[in-house]
Amino acid sequence: MSSAPLVFITGASSGIGQALARRYHQAGWRLALVARRGAEVEAWARSEGIPPERCTVYPADVRDLDAIAGAGRACIEAQGLPDVVIANAGISLGIDTAIFEDLEVMRRTYETNNLGMAATFQPFITPMRQRGSGRLVGIASVAGIRGLPGHGAYCSSKAAVISYLESLRGELHGSGVRVVTVLPGYIATPLTAANRYSMPFLMQPDAFADRAFDTIAAGRSYRVIPWQMGVVAKLMRALPNVVFDRLLVGRERKHRAGE
Repeated sequence: MSSAPLVFITGASSGIGQALARRYHQAGWRLALVARRGAEVEAWARSEGIPPERCTVYPADVRDLDAIAGAGRACIEAQGLPDVVIANAGISLGIDTAIFEDLEVMRRTYETNNLGMAATFQPFITPMRQRGSGRLVGIASVAGIRGLPGHGAYCSSKAAVISYLESLRGELHGSGVRVVTVLPGYIATPLTAANRYSMPFLMQPDAFADRAFDTIAAGRSYRVIPWQMGVVAKLMRALPNVVFDRLLVGRERKHRAGE
């Protein structure tokens, strides 16, 4: 088995996940990539010139707890215990709570963004503890800081991601396993392409991946990328509700699924 370090990344078929896979490959890491569209990821890896012995793809939907946990166990058996696990898979869909069908969109969002993250980490926690090292990385969002119109499912799911990772960090304190919370601002990916509101400090995926790679390597517990959005996030958190609500007047809602 190769001595090169190994990274396990979910949501690797596009956007942030794909950019992170490219960045880790460039740094000489082996890749374990998870996506629902496994064939697309394999085709992408070939197009990037990544040799098969450096990259294994595990087709799985993170909403299927047995499938994603099984992918983690298969990775350990086939490639060894990863040094870094990045739970990146996520969806962003607008909802209107007045519409009954949108409750299913909310369920789907939580199953993907929250339960899927916990199921991604689950197979690795005990063996990482036993080894005394590792990085568990959760991709949250600045949208988890305050709620935005039409974005109730996504904002609340990412707020839960931030709290969940904080809890996990406390549980693993002193074990040698670091928990890293990364909060992207607006990144130019398929997830944000349909947004119909302004996206300040919009960042390209590869630029984000460079900064995230450094953050993970340093084992930082929490970082907003880009830093300008970190300043915005701190200001948003500090605003009284009456001021924050006034700022949202006239803001376009997140579009609903299918709109």
